[in-house]
Amino acid sequence: MSDSTPNPHANTGIDTTVPHSARVWNYWLGGKDNYAVDRKTGDAVIAVYPQIKVNARESRKFLKRVVGFLAGEAGIRQFLDIGTGLPTADNTHEVAQRIAPDAKVVYADNDPLVLAHARALLIGTPEGETKYLHADVREIPDLMRGAAEILDFSQPVAVLMLGVLGHLDDTDEARAVVAQILDRVPSGSYLAISDAILTEERRIAEETYSKTDGVHYHARPPEAIASFFDGLEWVEPGFQSVSLWRADPAADEPETQGENVQPLAAVVPVDQWGGVARKP
Repeated sequence: MSDSTPNPHANTGIDTTVPHSARVWNYWLGGKDNYAVDRKTGDAVIAVYPQIKVNARESRKFLKRVVGFLAGEAGIRQFLDIGTGLPTADNTHEVAQRIAPDAKVVYADNDPLVLAHARALLIGTPEGETKYLHADVREIPDLMRGAAEILDFSQPVAVLMLGVLGHLDDTDEARAVVAQILDRVPSGSYLAISDAILTEERRIAEETYSKTDGVHYHARPPEAIASFFDGLEWVEPGFQSVSLWRADPAADEPETQGENVQPLAAVVPVDQWGGVARKP
């Protein structure tokens, strides 16, 4: 007897039988936009590398601080967030448009589930603009052509590539992708990157991750990731653990819960590193 229940994901490109990196990351963040196959993969990695959940949370805090700096101190009004993942709290447009309501934000990802959520959730301010592109980071001309429908590439743009370049196997290819994007943005633009650095613990986690169907991620030595910024001017404090980059425990963690005052958690380094740099 066959199951006649219609598949809600038919003809959407969403495959719930294999894990997907955006949904696994959502699971590590404590989100609900994932499936059993994603949780199985996520749990397998957690079993050998419990820190991955801390890395995920610290990466979101890093995004918030980076966008806050770019929209505030740097005065950037245009953002290109490549590999945005599933919407969650404090997305790029929310942080940027709280500071500058007229900020324009373009998100790009190649996951159909991200597209479905983005259409419903990635709604910006009336003064600004928010757009989602279904695009692959390897297809730079198409990606930038779509982004140009909203962004003015004669004016500075902040390019965010957070947790993205590890999906490219070859370091030279990843470096070339970054260079192609930077060639298409003007002087005064900014680049923000974060990715996993290679440690023994991370290597074991990567081996576990690679055994699953459809999910591959490559941690790199810090100097390899830092090389993606070649030719740019570092924003202080440079390239380091995302948890330490302009860390502000008072802003990142609530100081009180109910009537009880909670001590602020000490900031500790994680093996997810990142930085921001300006194109001269």
